[in-house]
Amino acid sequence: MVRVKSRYLLCELNVSDRSSLLLLDDRAVAATVKAAVARIHGDYGAALCSIRFNVKYLNAHTGIVFLRFPKSCYRLLWSALPFITSVETRGQKIPCFLNCLHVGGTIRTCQKFLIRYNKQQLHRMLPTCKTKEEENQVRKAILNCSLTGGSREAFEDEFESDEDEEE
Repeated sequence: MVRVKSRYLLCELNVSDRSSLLLLDDRAVAATVKAAVARIHGDYGAALCSIRFNVKYLNAHTGIVFLRFPKSCYRLLWSALPFITSVETRGQKIPCFLNCLHVGGTIRTCQKFLIRYNKQQLHRMLPTCKTKEEENQVRKAILNCSLTGGSREAFEDEFESDEDEEE
């Protein structure tokens, strides 16, 4: 049996009102991405997007999204992301855009990149701290930026169980 290879896009959902992120769910993001691909690339894009495409992970607090799709069509999907201007969920249209942070062959590589990216963001925040207490909180967050112990295993188990269900 031949293994079908996948690509994972690590994207950041940017919205003007951070509280509207809590309204998002993975089905709404998937439908929006599929609609954008169909609009930009027509029937061919819609057909490719319907095969093995899904949203593996959506963090409604940070706006981080993992998109999984076949390796053969990742450029097609990637090229449609700039045309997404809003996500419609629960009867509301949330204005947003997707910022692609990383393209990886495994979820693990995307996780490692996300840790490095978060660490960079925290280092950028450090000079803007106004009080010593804020600075200490940011320093503590920088030190805690790693997948260690139980949190790493729980994070990996969540993705492995999703992959097992699809196969």
